[in-house]
Amino acid sequence: MIAAQPIRVLVVDDHTLFRRGLISLLAGDARFQVVAEAGDANEAHQRAAQTQPDVILLDNHMPGVNGVDALAGFKALAPQARVLMLTVSEDERDLAAALRGGARGYLLKTMDSEMLASAIQRTMAGESVVSPEMTSKLVNAFQTGQGTATPPPPAVDTDPIHSLSPREREILTLIAKGASNKELARDLNIAEATVKIHVQHILRKLNLSSRVQAAVYLAGRQG
Repeated sequence: MIAAQPIRVLVVDDHTLFRRGLISLLAGDARFQVVAEAGDANEAHQRAAQTQPDVILLDNHMPGVNGVDALAGFKALAPQARVLMLTVSEDERDLAAALRGGARGYLLKTMDSEMLASAIQRTMAGESVVSPEMTSKLVNAFQTGQGTATPPPPAVDTDPIHSLSPREREILTLIAKGASNKELARDLNIAEATVKIHVQHILRKLNLSSRVQAAVYLAGRQG
């Protein structure tokens, strides 16, 4: 059996200590290979063109060109790369701008290492990933027109939301408020594995591919 190739990562952050710590963390995980690092957008564009990474972990607030403003350059220089914003900013305007600019996810630096690893893998599988704390802000940005996040599916004669059970509707509402699986399990007094099954059923019934799309779908109905 052929082992899966590691995901090739470019790390972009102007804070040297954080950048080196993140590189050390990823280097200790066989699922990833850090192919380059950069401390600003211009250097990052050069490294992206040279190494053609699978994933770019990109800080937003950097000297010179902000991460969000650098997205177009990455799209041109390394079109196959998925860009994940990794930032301290919880500003919904930054979130909306990042997704509008083509980022495949928006992650907070407060997340733990395994959640980051999972987010990178899910991005490679084609998902859009947003930190749970930012999900409700994504919904708000969508409702107020600040972002152009993934729109809800077009209206059809039979609204698929009617196929959800009462418990699934309850979980969908909590997802839109930013609740994680662990928080859902605690609040509903059910096992986290059960929550995951409910979420899978919700996504399948609504013909969606991620929790983010589910949150935006509900926001579209309520807006």
